[in-house]
Amino acid sequence: MAFPSFLRALNSRNYRLFFAGQSVSLVGNWMNTTASAWLAYELSHSAFVVGLVPFANQIPLLVLAPAGGVLGDRRDRRALLVAFQIVCTLLSTGLAIVTLTGRVTVTVLVVLAALRGLFNAVEFPTRQSFIVELVGRKDDLPNAIALNSSMFNLARLVGPTIAGLLIVAGGPGLCYVLDAVSFLPIIVSLLAMRLPARVPRMVSSHPFEELRAGWRYAKATPALRAPLLVIPMLALSGFAANVLAPVFARDIFHRDARTLGYMLSAMGIGALVSAMFLGTRTSAVGLTRWVARGAILVGLAQVGYAVSGWLPFSLLCLVANGAGTVLVMAGCNTLIQAQVDDDKRGRIMGLFAMGQGMFPIGSLAVGSLAALIGARVAMAACALVTLATAAIYARYTHLAGPSGAPGKMC
Repeated sequence: MAFPSFLRALNSRNYRLFFAGQSVSLVGNWMNTTASAWLAYELSHSAFVVGLVPFANQIPLLVLAPAGGVLGDRRDRRALLVAFQIVCTLLSTGLAIVTLTGRVTVTVLVVLAALRGLFNAVEFPTRQSFIVELVGRKDDLPNAIALNSSMFNLARLVGPTIAGLLIVAGGPGLCYVLDAVSFLPIIVSLLAMRLPARVPRMVSSHPFEELRAGWRYAKATPALRAPLLVIPMLALSGFAANVLAPVFARDIFHRDARTLGYMLSAMGIGALVSAMFLGTRTSAVGLTRWVARGAILVGLAQVGYAVSGWLPFSLLCLVANGAGTVLVMAGCNTLIQAQVDDDKRGRIMGLFAMGQGMFPIGSLAVGSLAALIGARVAMAACALVTLATAAIYARYTHLAGPSGAPGKMC
């Protein structure tokens, strides 16, 4: 049975296996994220600590993602991914044990988040560059990227809601148990794939020289520069709603973990809508303009969220926030992958992941700012930075005219 055009990447058996396994794993990942955010605030009652946990988990991206891209270009990507999933299974199991036995502390939570982040930093560019090996036709790659985003954000919709209910029913430890179990489907799906033998790439230079070659290639390729630059700029301020969600849920709306789950799921709804929209597109033409619109949407949503005292309106703002975020992140991913040379794909996706590595710095800054001046004012400040990012990106790319063709830089 052939899939419709907006699901065309699923016509590839290997991609179907990846999609199925990764969907389950991502639900577990979002359950872990939600449980950790709630547990961090429950243990510390500090907005700073709420920002510290994602900082510890994500900061390795900023340092190690380029090295992960080099590794993905030099080694068998499937074998690397299987190894990474096994390690993350063990880490989630350890976190479940210390939580269920009542031995978890803020220090333990931060350390285990950092350890998981170390492996995720190397895994992310490898996984992103592996997608091209799974689709039957390279023309299906943009659709596969959009489906990946849909999968991620569907999990973002389902995972936090389940986590909120489980936290109320039995505590965060249950979420960590299910997160550990959720890695098994992706491991099985990776092992079940039938991939052609990968022709080994002749490697004669040192890894650091290959890393420098990737930097030079990105710098010399105008079509890659703008999306690689906008990602770190948005990562600094655009995810403030995620970081401060536990503070808003508990201190501003005076609700429990179920409300936190609803808030994170609201962002997932908006993100899923944008991902489905991107899945209907057949090429990267015109995406530059949608990336700029997405950044503007995030900034405006943050303004509404900062001033709202009514939960239903705040949830609508979070839907818009999620939609704009995916337009930027998935849009830039598609722009990059549609234009990068295959032999440098891992290294460029490492730079893409490195840009996302600015998120933990933003998380720590947002948490610190909220602790000093309050969550609402911190959110408003982030909105100003996000809108400035949108303006800079629009100016830098010389946005397309009515034809919808990419601008000068994209």
